Amino acid sequence: MSKAQQILGTVPTFFKYLLVALVVIFISFLFPKHLKFQYDFEEGQRWGYGDLKAPFDFPILKSKAEIDRETENFDATFSPYYRRMPQKTAEGLSRFEQLFAKKIIDFSEDSSYIEVIENQGNYEQFGLSVLRSLYRKGVINLMPEHQNRGNLFKVRVTHNNTVESPAKNFYDNRKATEFIIDTLPESGLKMPGFLTGPLQESLIPNIVYDEAQTKKHYEEEKYEKITPSRDMVHQGDIIVYKGNPFTNEIDQKLHSLKKAYEANITNEKNRRWILFGYFLLTALIMSVFVGFLRMNERHIFDNFRQLSFILMWIVVFSLVVYLTVSSGINSLLYAIPFCIVPVIVKNFQNPRLALFTHIAIVLIASLLSPLGYEFTFVQILAGIVAILANVRTRYMNLFFRSMLYILLVYSLTFFGLSLIKEGSIMELSWQPHGIVHLCLIINVFLTLLAYPLIPLLERVFGFTSEITLVELSDLDKPLLREMSIKAPGTLQHSLQVANLSEAAAKAINANALLVKVAALYHDIGKTLHPLNFIENQSNGNPHDEMSDLESAKAIIEHITEGEKMAKKAGLPKDITDFIITHHGTTRVEYFYRKHLEKHPDEEVDKQLFRYPGPRPRTKEEAILMIADSVEAAAKSLKQPTEESINNLVDNIVSGKIKQEQFSDCNLSFSELETCKGVLKKLLKSIHHVRIEYPEEKKVG
Repeated sequence: MSKAQQILGTVPTFFKYLLVALVVIFISFLFPKHLKFQYDFEEGQRWGYGDLKAPFDFPILKSKAEIDRETENFDATFSPYYRRMPQKTAEGLSRFEQLFAKKIIDFSEDSSYIEVIENQGNYEQFGLSVLRSLYRKGVINLMPEHQNRGNLFKVRVTHNNTVESPAKNFYDNRKATEFIIDTLPESGLKMPGFLTGPLQESLIPNIVYDEAQTKKHYEEEKYEKITPSRDMVHQGDIIVYKGNPFTNEIDQKLHSLKKAYEANITNEKNRRWILFGYFLLTALIMSVFVGFLRMNERHIFDNFRQLSFILMWIVVFSLVVYLTVSSGINSLLYAIPFCIVPVIVKNFQNPRLALFTHIAIVLIASLLSPLGYEFTFVQILAGIVAILANVRTRYMNLFFRSMLYILLVYSLTFFGLSLIKEGSIMELSWQPHGIVHLCLIINVFLTLLAYPLIPLLERVFGFTSEITLVELSDLDKPLLREMSIKAPGTLQHSLQVANLSEAAAKAINANALLVKVAALYHDIGKTLHPLNFIENQSNGNPHDEMSDLESAKAIIEHITEGEKMAKKAGLPKDITDFIITHHGTTRVEYFYRKHLEKHPDEEVDKQLFRYPGPRPRTKEEAILMIADSVEAAAKSLKQPTEESINNLVDNIVSGKIKQEQFSDCNLSFSELETCKGVLKKLLKSIHHVRIEYPEEKKVG
């Protein structure tokens, strides 16, 4: 864990409450600023409330389809604006004069054009008269989108005044060219074809598109001709009777009433009170949730980093719901992967915290959502299933199977609610049920993101996931490989402790994988001086040449050195905690008693023979402490029997209790008894203890 993460874990309580308050304030501003319509309805369903009367007069708004249809018709008949530009006429005439003069010069030496050269004035004047005739009527440059609108398509031409006329009354380039070709033969000139080129090249449209005027009048006329409403509902009129199926007309009336209610009624109320109401509800939900954390998950509340992790999900999903609602497509709310939260939180913490976090998120989302109780019911039930499905991210087949369970529950729940509303399977239609089921499929697909998110969140928040634990259990990992070489006896001891710890943890529903992996690493400090520990000794004992105090120090050293090695290797803090707590604050009893025997008259500093601790703080750490002690002690039994193993386990656990080693963890006496039973059974199996049958009595 980084220094930043360690600092975040020790933030004063004031800042934790401040963080919660900021979350409440942020979420409150995501809520709508208008009164919420008190009825929930969807197109294609039946009206589930009583007879609904209009509370006030309101207009029936046109549907989007109606507005689109009227807009399409308006666009087809709207006459765009074009501007007649006299300067373009003058420019065209001037260009003709230049082109005609240039052509006269070019052909002045050609004897075949003597006729034109001698009568060039007549030719020029006739060409100018043709152009003036064209420009007088108008040469128009139609925009591409206007060219295929038919013969009845009209344009409005402005120049001092506005003239509305069919576009066919003007010349476009094609018609102007045809006019020139048709008119020249009637000129009476001997060589009229001489004018064809200059006239065609001089054609400059003098009627051009006026975009500014078109846009201005388009909006004005559209506003006048396309009204948002088509009828009125008067106060007291029946809008819909109880149980009636929705028709397009009823649906449009309800949407119109909802819009009028949210707009008109809110204007009569103080928006600040609405905001305060949402703030109050959000604060209530968050207060209950924080109260749960303080009472049942105190380690989460006390750690700013872990508290931030939990609150992050509430903020993120509130924002996602807000953005989805803003899109106007309510069905998309079913595509939001709410189940990703219990899957991830359960992976890092426990099912109870995952459930409460999920419920808090769904309750806040329900306030933000326009959907009714069905949405809340579906999401809470799916979250419960996500927790009960035992989603195991380290096993891909189980992970995907759990996703199928979630999808099945989503689909069946929504289908059941739909049947309650519709009353018949025949009444169900693709709109909206098919769309919702499609969104639910997307929802479950997005929930698969939990798999890649877990390693990312693990690094960011310093957690330990099952995926990481499985990787650490590989005996080819550097620390374990080094142990197998330098301290093979310690490795065998660790493997046995791992098996014992895992079985005991499973029996009380503790984190079996965590305690198993921690057991593999709990004695890595012994690899520095392996011969100081009896399981690695073959020839001679180094403690024979040490004082009892030195021996105790050498034994205790494997805790502090193990912690250093774990941090250097980058092991998760959860694993490091097991290394420093697996002996708690107990004494190195063997050398302590030897020292007392040798120095009966001296006052002994007990702390020199005591492990630095701390004591176990979780069930898993307590289980490892017990398993480590009983496994090591069982090896000292020369001829283990069922009775001796039972007494051994009982005495070791009793000794730990007397030394108050379990006072900081939440291991109950019932769970402790269960662990003892599991350990006794496994130790008997390991040491091949046979059941002693009573001797048969002799007869006669």
